[in-house]
Amino acid sequence: MTHTISQPETTLEQAISLGLLPEEYEKIKTILGRTPNFNELSVYSVMWSEHCSYKNSIVWLKTLPKESPKLLAKAGEENAGLIDIGDGLAVCFKIESHNHPSAIEPYQGAATGVGGINRDIFSMGARPIAQLNSLRFGNIETKRTKWLVKGVVKGIGDYGNAFGIPTVGGEVYFDDCYETNILVNAMSVGIAKIGKTISASADGPGNPVYIFGASTGKDGIHGAAFASKDISEDSINDLPSVQVGDPFWEKLILEASMELLDTGAVVGMQDMGAAGITCSTSEMSAKSGTGMKIQLDKVPLRQQNMKAWEILLSESQERMLVVLKKGREDEAEKIFKKWDLTFACIGEVTNTGRVQYYIGETLEADIPAVSLVLGGEAPVYKRDWEKPSYIDRLNNFDINVITDIENNFEDIAKFMVQLPNIASKKWVFRQYDSMVGTINQSTNNPSDAAVVKIKGSQKSLALTVDCNSRYVWANPEAGCAIAVAEAARNIVCTGGKPVGVTNCLNFGNPYDKGVYYQFKHSIDGMGKACRKFETPVTGGNVSFYNQSSDGTAVFPTPTIGMVGIIEKPEHITTLDFKQEGDVIFMLGKSKNDINSSQYLVKYLNIAESPAPYFDLDEELNLHNLVLNLIYKNLLQSCHDVSEGGLFITLFESALNRNLGFEISTDSNFRKDAFLFGEAQGRVVVSVKPENLQAFEQIVSTAQISSTKLGSVKDKKIVINEISLGNIELYADLYNNAIAQKLED
Repeated sequence: MTHTISQPETTLEQAISLGLLPEEYEKIKTILGRTPNFNELSVYSVMWSEHCSYKNSIVWLKTLPKESPKLLAKAGEENAGLIDIGDGLAVCFKIESHNHPSAIEPYQGAATGVGGINRDIFSMGARPIAQLNSLRFGNIETKRTKWLVKGVVKGIGDYGNAFGIPTVGGEVYFDDCYETNILVNAMSVGIAKIGKTISASADGPGNPVYIFGASTGKDGIHGAAFASKDISEDSINDLPSVQVGDPFWEKLILEASMELLDTGAVVGMQDMGAAGITCSTSEMSAKSGTGMKIQLDKVPLRQQNMKAWEILLSESQERMLVVLKKGREDEAEKIFKKWDLTFACIGEVTNTGRVQYYIGETLEADIPAVSLVLGGEAPVYKRDWEKPSYIDRLNNFDINVITDIENNFEDIAKFMVQLPNIASKKWVFRQYDSMVGTINQSTNNPSDAAVVKIKGSQKSLALTVDCNSRYVWANPEAGCAIAVAEAARNIVCTGGKPVGVTNCLNFGNPYDKGVYYQFKHSIDGMGKACRKFETPVTGGNVSFYNQSSDGTAVFPTPTIGMVGIIEKPEHITTLDFKQEGDVIFMLGKSKNDINSSQYLVKYLNIAESPAPYFDLDEELNLHNLVLNLIYKNLLQSCHDVSEGGLFITLFESALNRNLGFEISTDSNFRKDAFLFGEAQGRVVVSVKPENLQAFEQIVSTAQISSTKLGSVKDKKIVINEISLGNIELYADLYNNAIAQKLED
C-alpha cells in the first residue's frame, strides 16, 4: 500500500519530547514500516501514555477478579461496569480521576471530571442517577489548599447541579502528602434496561461516523500526556491541557443520546474523553476489527486554522462519536437538530483495520487501529519493585512506650471531633444538590452508604467510595484489602448486599521501585478482598504520576467505589440512634491497637506505625451476621467503626437526633485503644430492649465477638460514669470545624 503522508519524518528527539521512550519510537517505526510524521507521532504519544494505555499497570490489573453471574460487561470491555440487578434492569457505574487538571485549575478540572464520568455512563445507554466523589487535599491551614478546596467543590457542585444528577455521597481527606498533588476522583452510577445497552463498537464497513455535541477547540490538547507525568513548577504552562466544561451542553447531549438509542439506528457510541477523536475512533475500530476514514476538515471547530494534530488530540468536552446504520442518517440528524446540537458526518467505517485521517484529499495520518489500544499493540511493562525502607521502620512501633490515658476523655473527645478528617463535611456537601431527581433516600436519614431508589422497583442501590490511604501507605496489601472491606461494611450496615467494585488507583511515579511495590501489593490486597466478598472488579482508572518533581509522592490511594443492592425498603438501615433506653452493642473484636489512627497521628503526633488490625475472614463473618440481624428487623441503628474509633462512631450515631449515650470501657483493653483505636471489623448497633433476647440468641451462634457497651441517653455523653457534657457542645465543634478553617 502506498501512503501519501503530508508531513516530513519525525526524530527521536521529538518522540522523547512528547513523552515516548526510545524503544517505543522504534516500535512505532516497525509497526508503520516507516518513520511516523508528526500527526502520527502525536497520536501514539497520547494513546501510549499511561493514562490511555495502562502500560505499567495492565499486567497486575488482569489478576483482579472479574467473574460473576450478574456481570454483563467485564472490566475493559466497555466504558463502564454493568451488573444485572433484577427486574430487567442493570446498574452501570465507574470511577475515574481528574487529578492533574484539578491541581492546576481546580474549578474546571473538577467540573470536567464530573462531566466525563457521566458521559461514560450514558454512552452505554444507561441514564445517570447518582454521583459520588473522593477528594484529597493537603494541609487545610495553607492558602493553596483552601483555594483548591473551594475551586474543586464549586466545580463539582456547579456542574452536577446544572446537569441535574444528585451527588449522594463521597469522602474528603486532608494530609500533607497531597499538598502539591491533590486527588479528585469522580464516580457516576446509572440504570439501564437489559438488552437496551449499546457497545463502543464500529461494525459494518460503509456505516457513517458522526460527531455530535459541542464543537472542537484547542482546550485539553495533550491532556492525556499531561496526566502521565509528574507535577512541577512548570506545570502551570500546561494550563491549555485543562479542559473547559459546559453542563448545559451535557444535559442536551444526554437527552439526545437516550432518544437516539431508542431509534435502533445506532451501531456503537463512545464519548470523547482522554485523547479525544483519536481515542474514540481507534478504540471503536480496534474493538470491531474494522477501520475508519475520517475527514478532519468536516469536524465542527471553535477556532480557525487548527492543525490536524490539534483536532486529533483536542479534549474539548461534551462531544460524542456515534456509528449509525447506513440509511438512518436522517433520523439521527433530526434528533441532533431537535436538541440544538452541533453535529457532522465526519467519515465512515472501513474494512482496512486502519484509522486514516484526512484534510481534504491529503492523508494526514494512517495507523493500524489495533496498534494504538490497550489489549492491542500498545506497550506493556512489568516494572521492578522494591519494598520501601520506611515500612520496616513503621513496623517497629511499640504501643507499650505510650502511656494510656486516664480519665481525661473530654479533652481528647473535643479534639477528635474537630479533626479535618473526622469533622462534618457539611461545608462541602451543602454545595451539592443531593435531592434533584427525587431518588436519594439518605439525605435526611444518615447511613453508612448512600441509598438511591430504583424507580419502578422495590429495590434500592447502596453506594459508597472508600479508602484510608494512611493504612495503604503503612501496608499496601492489607491497607487496600481494608479499603474494600470498609466499602463492603458500609453497604452491609445500610442493609445492602455488595455486588461489584470500580476502582480509581492513585499512585506516584511507576518508575519508582517503591511506588511500584505499593501498587503491585495494593492490587494483591484488592484481589483477595474482592474474591472474599464476591465483588468483581468491573473497571476503573489508574492514575500514576501523582508525584512532585522533587520525588514526593502521595500516599498510595486505591479508592474503592462499590455498589450494593438493598432488596426491600424495610432493609434500609440508618446509623442514628433512635430513642433513649435502646441498648448499644459493639460487634467485632476490641484490640489493644492504635496503629495509624487519627488519635495516634494527630493527637499524639506519631506519624509512623503499622496498619491497624484486620482479618478478612472475621470481616466476612461480621457482614453475614449484620445482614442476618437486619433482615430479621432486630436493629435500630448500625454504624461501622472507622476513623476516630469507637468514640466517634458513638458520637455520630447520637448526633442526628440530638441524643447521648452512656457506656463503660472494657478493663481488658487500654482505654485509648478501646475508645480511639481503629482496629477493623467492628460495628456499633443499637437494639430495642424488647428485641434483646432474639438479638443475643442470633449473635451467640455467630463466630463474632459481641460487647454490650451501654445504652442510649438523652443528650448527655457519659463514659465510665464520667460526664463529658452535652451532645450539643460536641455537635457545634464537629459541624463548624471545616468551615472555620476554610473561611479564616
